Amino acid sequence: MRFPVVLHSDDDVRFGVTVPDLPGCFSAGDTFDAALDSVVEAIDLHLEGLTEEGGDIPVPRPIAEHRTNPDFADGVWAAVEVDVSRFEGRAEKINITLPRRLLAKIDSYAKAHGETRSGFLAEAARAAMR
Repeated sequence: MRFPVVLHSDDDVRFGVTVPDLPGCFSAGDTFDAALDSVVEAIDLHLEGLTEEGGDIPVPRPIAEHRTNPDFADGVWAAVEVDVSRFEGRAEKINITLPRRLLAKIDSYAKAHGETRSGFLAEAARAAMR
């Protein structure tokens, strides 16, 4: 899952990082790249705590929605990829029924995009529930 982040700096060397979709999730780094690396770890820890308490993983909003917030006016925007699969629980096998032609299209699409059928269907479900 890609989370938008905003970086702030007073000296263009060291950066503080805020994750707008995860209130209270902050990080920093001595360089731009170090700040991006550390915010991935901060997001991971934040989501771990959130899910341990029974909370849901929030769906990240587009950067364009956050840019109107005056708190982020002078920041530099980026997006970081975080693997949230470990917070979704153990995989369960299910039995579903789909039309044969639809299933063939799903399999073809998933294969062409380097995904599995299950991965594709899970992501489609997440997208539909947003």
